[in-house]
Amino acid sequence: MPRSRSPKPHKMVHTILLIQPTVRADSRTWSDYESTTDCLEGICKIYEEFLKKQNPSMASITYDVSHLYEFIDKLSDLSCLILNTETCQYVPHNKDWIKEKIFVMLRTQARND
Repeated sequence: MPRSRSPKPHKMVHTILLIQPTVRADSRTWSDYESTTDCLEGICKIYEEFLKKQNPSMASITYDVSHLYEFIDKLSDLSCLILNTETCQYVPHNKDWIKEKIFVMLRTQARND
C-alpha cells in the first residue's frame, strides 16, 4: 500500500534569505521567514526602505518592477534557501529565480486589487 502524503500548506515553507549588499564579507546578513511569499515581500520592503533613505523628503514613493530588478542585480549576492519538506534539506535559489517569483507575486497582487 502506498504511503499517503499529507497535503503541504500552500507557500508556507520556511525560507532563509541571504543578502550581501557589497563585496565586503562583513556586509553579509540573513533573515528567515515562515513562507516564501513572506520572504519575497521582505525583499520588496528592503528595496522600499532603500528608496526611503535615498528620498527622505518624499511622502510617498512608487517604483516600477524594473527598478526593483536593477536594485537586486546591483547587490553583490542575494539568494533564498527554501526548505524541501520531503527531504528536510534547503534548496538554494538565485537572483533570477527570485526576480521571477517577485514578478508573479506582484502580478497576482495587482490582479487581486
